[in-house]
Amino acid sequence: MQTENNTPETPPEETKETMPSLEEMLRDAELKAEEHHDAWLRAKAETDNMRRRASEDVDKARKFAVESFANELLAVKDSLEAALAVESPSVENLKDGVELTLKQLVAAFSRFNLHDIHPMGEKFDPHQHQAIQMIESDQPANTVVTVLQKGYRLHERTLRPALVMVAKGKD
Repeated sequence: MQTENNTPETPPEETKETMPSLEEMLRDAELKAEEHHDAWLRAKAETDNMRRRASEDVDKARKFAVESFANELLAVKDSLEAALAVESPSVENLKDGVELTLKQLVAAFSRFNLHDIHPMGEKFDPHQHQAIQMIESDQPANTVVTVLQKGYRLHERTLRPALVMVAKGKD
């Protein structure tokens, strides 16, 4: 069929074939929305599970953090109990046993980076020392002249400051 200006006329059915109906578009959009919602719910559940597992791991780490250190100390305890179990110990045997036990303890401390603080002659450091008295001395001011109790450091953190007496310095 031709029109007045001799161009062929396009039937109305051919133009409709490329455009989906509104119902189809709505159905597709609803399916995609449902897929996205399901994916979001799965991601949320996975995040909640990861958070719960991480919390459990932190609790276990806190609970068993000293386990290997405690195992090292068991040998020290066994040595002390063995020394007390001897029926007729001599002073020399007790002294030798205490020295060996102290070596075990020092080795256990060393394996876990627990070290003594030796401040004698050092400049007073309030992060590592606790001054309980200032005394007259020939040493420069604020120098540790007497250590009353050793301090201890775990890695780089002070567990217990050393109790010290510090020089007043010369007037």
